[in-house]
Amino acid sequence: MTAILVAAGAFLMTLVGGFVAQRTGDRRHLVLGFAAGLMLGVVAFDLLPEAMRAAPDEIHGVPQALLMFAAGFLVIHIIERAVAIHRGHEGEYAEHTHGHRHAGPGPHSQGVGLTAASALVGHSLMDGFAIGAAFQAGSTVGTVVAIAVVAHDFADGFNTYTITRLYGNNRRRALTLLGADALAPVTGAAITLLFTIPEQLLGLYLGFFAGFLLYLATSDILPEAHSPHPSRTTLCCTLVGVGFMWLVIGLAA
Repeated sequence: MTAILVAAGAFLMTLVGGFVAQRTGDRRHLVLGFAAGLMLGVVAFDLLPEAMRAAPDEIHGVPQALLMFAAGFLVIHIIERAVAIHRGHEGEYAEHTHGHRHAGPGPHSQGVGLTAASALVGHSLMDGFAIGAAFQAGSTVGTVVAIAVVAHDFADGFNTYTITRLYGNNRRRALTLLGADALAPVTGAAITLLFTIPEQLLGLYLGFFAGFLLYLATSDILPEAHSPHPSRTTLCCTLVGVGFMWLVIGLAA
């Protein structure tokens, strides 16, 4: 029951993160820069080290966790390229039939946003698993893990709302996914009362998700942040995001 109560704290922090993201107004570029920094920090300081620890076995000289990291990066890259090609053909068709192209994100780009946000919900579910498993190992370990999870669930809520909206989804969809992301840690913690996830499988998932998140941060969010406002302030927000995650992980270590 302690794990579920702690997960409730993660629930509240996720909602706070989403609330901050939707209140940014014309400072969206700063939000995106900060979000990218948070995502880079989560990948470098949290997901990859944990994945390497949980799935260190090698295949042809490369740790399984890193193979899944590359797979996660490539899977979202292939999906995005396929969507871009499809949108390009749609644009040509629109140009021939109507004399102009339709601007703004289409349903396919919205789908990428929903997929990305859903992956973040899956990550938050794993956060709940992590809290539950840690408390099974002992109260001290559980407390340390809980601090890290609750702190970075602010980033999860922030990123879930931001990514969903970035790809052209409406506010209602973004809030729905934010609610799912907030409930996910509580659900994950409750599930661990029934059984424990094999560590190897958890490590492979974390590696895959790290690659997925890195692609979104570097190929989508950072370019979007800098395109309308190529400013030093945006870059500073990214650095602050990375530093914030470093501080959180360091305090929880």
